[in-house]
Amino acid sequence: MKRTDIHTILVPGSGAIVIGQAAEFDYSGTQAVKALKAEGYRVVLVNSNPATIMTDPEIADATYIEPLTPEALEAIIAQEKPDAMLPTVGGQTGLNLALALSENGVLEKYGVQLIGANLSAIKAAEDRMLFRETMQKNNIPVPRGGAAYSIEEARELVKETGYPVLVRASFAMGGTGASWVYESNQLEEAIRKAISESPIGQAWLEESVLGWKEYELEVMRDKKNNFVVVCSIENLDPMGVHTGDSITVAPAQTLTDREYQILRDLAHQVLSAVGVETGGSNVQFGVDPKTGRVVVIEMNPRVSRSSALASKATGFPIAKLAALVAVGYTLDEITNDITKQTKAAFEPSLDYVVVKIPRWAFEKFPGVDPTLGPQMKSVGEAMALGRTFPEALNKAIQSLEIGVDALDASGPSRELLTEPETLSSLTIPRADRLFRVYRAIRQGMSLDEIANVTGYDVWFLAQMKEMQNVELRMQNADSKMQKAELKTLLHEAKQMGFADSHIARLLSTFHSPLDVRNLRKELNILPTFQRVDTCAAEFESQTPYLYSAYEMEDESRPTDKQKILILGGGPNRIGQGIEFDYCCCQAAFALSRMGYETIMYNCNPETVSTDYDTADRLYFEPLTLEHVLNVIDKENPIGVIVQFGGQTPLNLAAGLEAAGVKILGTSPHAIQLSEDREEFAKLLKELDIPQPENGIARSLEEAREVAQRIGYPVLVRPSFVLGGRAMALVESEAHLAGFIQQAIEAAPNQPILIDKFMEDAFEVDVDALADGERVVVGAIMEHIEEAGIHSGDAACVLPPYKVSAYHLEIMREYTKQLGLALGVRGLMNVQFALKDEIVCVLEVNPRASRTVPYASKATNLNMAYVAAQVMAGKTLKELNVTAQPKVDGFFIKESVLPFKKLPGSSSLLGPEMRSTGEVMGHASHFGHAFAKSQTAAGLGLPDEGAILITVNDYDKSDGLKFAREMHRLGFQLYATPGTAFMINKAGLPVETVEKAQDGSTQIVDLIRAGKIQLVLNTPLGPHAHSDGAEIRKAAIAMNIPLLTTLSTATAAVSAIQAIRKKELKYKSLQNHYSGT
Repeated sequence: MKRTDIHTILVPGSGAIVIGQAAEFDYSGTQAVKALKAEGYRVVLVNSNPATIMTDPEIADATYIEPLTPEALEAIIAQEKPDAMLPTVGGQTGLNLALALSENGVLEKYGVQLIGANLSAIKAAEDRMLFRETMQKNNIPVPRGGAAYSIEEARELVKETGYPVLVRASFAMGGTGASWVYESNQLEEAIRKAISESPIGQAWLEESVLGWKEYELEVMRDKKNNFVVVCSIENLDPMGVHTGDSITVAPAQTLTDREYQILRDLAHQVLSAVGVETGGSNVQFGVDPKTGRVVVIEMNPRVSRSSALASKATGFPIAKLAALVAVGYTLDEITNDITKQTKAAFEPSLDYVVVKIPRWAFEKFPGVDPTLGPQMKSVGEAMALGRTFPEALNKAIQSLEIGVDALDASGPSRELLTEPETLSSLTIPRADRLFRVYRAIRQGMSLDEIANVTGYDVWFLAQMKEMQNVELRMQNADSKMQKAELKTLLHEAKQMGFADSHIARLLSTFHSPLDVRNLRKELNILPTFQRVDTCAAEFESQTPYLYSAYEMEDESRPTDKQKILILGGGPNRIGQGIEFDYCCCQAAFALSRMGYETIMYNCNPETVSTDYDTADRLYFEPLTLEHVLNVIDKENPIGVIVQFGGQTPLNLAAGLEAAGVKILGTSPHAIQLSEDREEFAKLLKELDIPQPENGIARSLEEAREVAQRIGYPVLVRPSFVLGGRAMALVESEAHLAGFIQQAIEAAPNQPILIDKFMEDAFEVDVDALADGERVVVGAIMEHIEEAGIHSGDAACVLPPYKVSAYHLEIMREYTKQLGLALGVRGLMNVQFALKDEIVCVLEVNPRASRTVPYASKATNLNMAYVAAQVMAGKTLKELNVTAQPKVDGFFIKESVLPFKKLPGSSSLLGPEMRSTGEVMGHASHFGHAFAKSQTAAGLGLPDEGAILITVNDYDKSDGLKFAREMHRLGFQLYATPGTAFMINKAGLPVETVEKAQDGSTQIVDLIRAGKIQLVLNTPLGPHAHSDGAEIRKAAIAMNIPLLTTLSTATAAVSAIQAIRKKELKYKSLQNHYSGT
């Protein structure tokens, strides 16, 4: 039974979305907090990420959107006086905080117990040396290896492990700091990197298990030693590729029952040895395919990325159950939510196959090595369910939204290679290797040979070969084929997950996916929908969590209630992430409360939207027109919402409307008008609203003409893209051609806007609500950086702190005019630029924007919730939303960037978005709020030490102001020769350091030696990167705050002054809203 000796529980979240620690922890944390509240506990939540559902004030009793640091948590613990802390649903961040608060005595001082994981178990699992010793004491096999705190110790260890050797950073997540070392001259750099990334300064070296098969078991345990394997997961890619970057399959397909039992027993032994008494854990194994030798690679004594995948794959809510067993329940006391009959001690059984494929963003980061290895690089993932591996695999590919619908010749790897070239290309693990493997099979290479060079199991290759056999039969079919034979062939293809668009390419008698769809209907080849029931249909599922298949029986059992379908955003990617999932969830909550049956449709296993209890019904399907129409045919909703899931649902709107589907909210025509740069420019002209001087181009020649007419620098803006895809700042004609080609590839046959870049302008974002008759501004957010940086990457402050009341009123008026002219019903976002007292409109998005969650938390106006009600027919007046809410204090959103995870990429920001997540800082003063935002983003500003200043000639004057302020604050100044000359001339003491481009390593050496605490580097234009690239790279590697704009530097001065005063206070959202 549950514990009654504890009443208030502190739950830390995982912070900003970063590579390796993403939206899965919002899902896990939200589940855990809801479960604890339902049991009557008071829950105090701390998380720095405003884009999460878990930080909604309704989820926890006290919600702190504050930096996840030991200092902040100690202050919150002192205020809230929790009895216990549950650190296991906040990823690596949660565990590291638990360790830090325990070791610095805070938990003991305030009488806070750790629940869900004890301190010794965390240490035994996370400290690789202690983990190895623990395993060896219990005769559990592990790879040979050891810990090193210096290069000398590492060299000694390599004598035991040999090369290649895997180097990891201890207590790091997502493989941060990990690399393969193949020879001695690579060792020093790898060790230095691992030690710098480890919170305890420890590198871990391990013998090579490259090419071994990799398996994971998601397991749970309670205080009675009830032990459950929730799910077995098989990595298609072998050891050597981080599991977050590997294609994974559940349940494991190539294990014999005996092998599975060996792994199961070992997992149980690992939990016992480490000391995990309660909760969920993830245990990873390597298996040598030649000898059968099994080793335990690692274990996580917490909810993990794989836990979220396993929860969605099985319907078994790991995070919820982990929270319940942490407060004393046992698994045999907890009822299964899906069946309502069985207990949680009943081990899940699957009668279907689940495939997860990662999604990468290498196109956003030129210069990054796309080779996959032990450090995770993917930014999102898609998951699909099918009755067979081929079906799930094809559906997962369709879910990725990478412009392909199958592994066939339309995939990314189209070039024809000789057999030796093909073999060579297959040895390198890259994002497109699966497509290359498929091509190799098509070219006739033996499956054994492919398996030998890739590490893919022959069983998976044989399944792909079967897919190709069906493709071949379809290509050979002709118009003379008998209908019965064609029906059999079509049904077989659909059972393998082939998309209608794929079939249309293969069958020469058809011209479009619609032709195939019509033929299927004529032949009665229609999908059925199956329920995820946790028990392979042994008990009836009471929860409508559904996926499609081409089976005889249909388990969907649709109701005759009034229902609304909400389309989600698909896999997370840069530009379309958790913020949009937040909006989809709010829509489900609002519409359910209005009495509608809500249907959520998505394919992302990381998110809250795909939790089976977020909406009334859940369809886990690819976001393609074919699959969405299949669900609409089955459910017959009164309307579909496309406004909340980012660009993905918007791209489906026209096709859905053409099929007779009612789109709720803003019309597809209005969406099209705003997305089409040419049509939108005409609208602004008609409304007499200023816009930057511009022109439209569809070719390089037209772009040249426009750019010459309006003058450089110009911004290139393609239509119908999200996250600034292929947007670029172009300074001269010499660089125009490449950027225009990228814009054409990003949005083929669409107009490209070329507009004059407004140098030194302020940018402002406005989020608003409209109901067709009234427009209400919800929030006005001023960018801290100058114009030219994508709004998703720019730090912004709410309320604005520089823009005058007069200009704010103009922005409100333009927003209202545009909302009414477009007929917006729901949410809209307007981006403005202010220069020389003129307010210009840059663009309008009549949909949810990524700032909606942040703005909602700052204003206490849940804009997505209100917008959903408006789309369902309510007016803003009826909802009592008639005026812009007032904001008390300052709320600053800061972006979190992935440069450390993607070495080789430029760290300079521009018009194309590159951040993976965001944090928020709030306080009564701007400086305090900015300081919190920087700390939350992992770039805590120093209050003493030395700074390095290197600014371009254009910025010298403002750079001097910054130098003077920092000198006044007592910082020692270092500068490159040109900047140092200016500082010295002004009478300030400065030490000159030579530029890296002059062959000197002085700057980089200073940074690596820890003698620099802050770097200001402002290069001149996007093509002057090389001057400071090494400086920026070194600063990022050493976690030193890096400022690349003078506006950010000015804000940093305010923040450092605030830090000096030591007046940082922490207040829950609930207390902030109530004024207490």
